[in-house]
Amino acid sequence: MKTSLYLALIAAQSAFTIFAQTSDAAAGRNWPQWRGPWGTGVSPTANPPLHWSETSNLLWKIKLPGNGASTPIIWEQQVFIQTSIPKANDAGTVEDTAEALTNPKRNFPAGASGPDIPGIRNSPPGPRSIAPDGVQQFTLLSLDRQTGAIRWQKVAREEKPHEGHHPDHGFASHSPITDGQRVYAYFGSHGLHAYDLQGNLKWEKDLGRMRTRNAFGEGSSPAISGDRLVINWDHEGDDFIAAFDTETGREIWRQPREEPTSWATPIIVTNGAQAQVVTAATQKIRAYDLATGKLLWECEGLTANVIPTPVAWDGTVYPISGFRGNALLAIRLGASGDLTGTDAIAWSYKKNTPYVPSPLLYDGRLYFYSGNDAKLTCLDAKSGAVLMDAQKVESLKGIYSSPVGAAGRIYLASRNGATEVIKNAPVFESLATNPLDDEFIASPALAGNQIFLRGKQFLYCIEAK
Repeated sequence: MKTSLYLALIAAQSAFTIFAQTSDAAAGRNWPQWRGPWGTGVSPTANPPLHWSETSNLLWKIKLPGNGASTPIIWEQQVFIQTSIPKANDAGTVEDTAEALTNPKRNFPAGASGPDIPGIRNSPPGPRSIAPDGVQQFTLLSLDRQTGAIRWQKVAREEKPHEGHHPDHGFASHSPITDGQRVYAYFGSHGLHAYDLQGNLKWEKDLGRMRTRNAFGEGSSPAISGDRLVINWDHEGDDFIAAFDTETGREIWRQPREEPTSWATPIIVTNGAQAQVVTAATQKIRAYDLATGKLLWECEGLTANVIPTPVAWDGTVYPISGFRGNALLAIRLGASGDLTGTDAIAWSYKKNTPYVPSPLLYDGRLYFYSGNDAKLTCLDAKSGAVLMDAQKVESLKGIYSSPVGAAGRIYLASRNGATEVIKNAPVFESLATNPLDDEFIASPALAGNQIFLRGKQFLYCIEAK
């Protein structure tokens, strides 16, 4: 796409998520983070197929080593994906040794390493938490985009996790992110690792050990802009948000927070010349100055257990959550301080909001699921007017994956292996239903003429033939 068209697209998105790629054109033709080049779930250039199956329009399909629920990212001819691989000992069984519980090279901040350290809130494992069993290899893979062959495979950390996870995901639910120069693999309690595109480790950081609510596991991913990489660390202990230099890993700033566990990925938006880091969590939505870490504004209004990542468009941020309640706010950028109940809230919506999936913001319309169900709502992003109200998508059953959009179409992947394609329109219009032999929890990625679907077992690359 020509540069002039990119500039027009960006002008229409005056509060879009910003990145450090070498050019906006490079960002737009790739999928550099789990919600795409603008952080809205949309690719401005992709044109993936409408129809596919296990026997048609399948460029390649590979069985992934280990387990994970993170979304793949795409940069030029590489596909990056994170996974956690159980390590087998010489006898062929999973290693489970006392020595694997610790690593003398690690230096955890006070209050961040375990239940015997002050600052950890009481959070016993929930009835649906799976305890860790053996050593895991926290791994970043680079795959060839055209063949699916592994270009390189790097074990960022090898150790036994200190706590378990919810059975519906594993130890590698964070998604990688790239600025076109380096790829950043964040594994939460198992470190932040920066590699060049050839797989050479450039730097790494230990941030501590999380204690997640009910031992449900970790999942928030990094955000990036310019020379800053931002990590949000909300758990049942001492919370913080911090920015790191992308080239060296040097910590630039850190701000304390007071939140229970949240899983939402922060976004970076612009308001005039100022870049803001926006976080969504149970107690408050907060925005920090990207340059200094200063708290700019905050607002109450979300539910517990915040998982969905906010989206932003045309000077407005849209945080959303849907556990034990429903909440969606349209918050205008520009004000400061406590915005709760002020006219900075353009509108709000309190029904049928998602628990796990993040919303899609496409052509001024917000699309989102109800809870984890295949019921799709569409609102006008400017006014909050309801365009589609909890429309049942009959082909889908069970939703964790977030919707994505390109070429006037919306792609909806489901845990039953089907992906429904619908028209990007204020009324529901099904275009195709595409079943595959896997279960989809991770969100799709779109780039060029391809759609990438990370299943429980396989990674699919779909392209029209």
